[in-house]
Amino acid sequence: MYTPSAFSEQDLPTLQQHIQDTRLATLVTHGKLGLQAIHVPLLFSPEQGPNGTLYGHLARANPQWQELAEGGEVLVIFPGADAYVSPSFYASKAEHGKVVPTWNYVAVHAYGQAEVFDDAHRLRHLVSALTDRHEAGRAKPWRVDDAPAPYIDSMLKAIVGFALPIQRLEGKRKLSQNRSAADIAGVQQGLAASADSQDQALAQLMR
Repeated sequence: MYTPSAFSEQDLPTLQQHIQDTRLATLVTHGKLGLQAIHVPLLFSPEQGPNGTLYGHLARANPQWQELAEGGEVLVIFPGADAYVSPSFYASKAEHGKVVPTWNYVAVHAYGQAEVFDDAHRLRHLVSALTDRHEAGRAKPWRVDDAPAPYIDSMLKAIVGFALPIQRLEGKRKLSQNRSAADIAGVQQGLAASADSQDQALAQLMR
């Protein structure tokens, strides 16, 4: 990912927290099928390996898991808040008019090689942990054990799990750091005043 130094995020805890906070990631592989991408919820174990390890599963009918099994490098994209930045937000617009639109955003890219598995016990642990994470906070959280055991067994046979130790991380926080203090304040105020929730989220990050 092209990342000018002003926007580079290299703090490991910050990168890992972004991964933890992302509910749906994009998994990209490259092999015999060419470039393939799928959107998947993932579990993240930050303590496993120097950068942490990702866990997820794909449908067995999806040939992309075979690309994982072949051991090529995998890219996982963790998007964050983003917002269009209007030139009208900049204080410098009134000074000289030499301003153009841009886009502010936060993203983390993780790279590594995956290990594929289809052991029923390991898969059940994975899907149970994923379910518990996303059911947390509900008044009556659904659990894997709520479904009939034979049904769950049949569903587990239809998926393939993977573990992806992260070999390197790239982080980008493009939050107008290359602008003057007055321009940064103008962008933050302009986004905070927007009715769009993503604009407001980006404004919060700029604070």
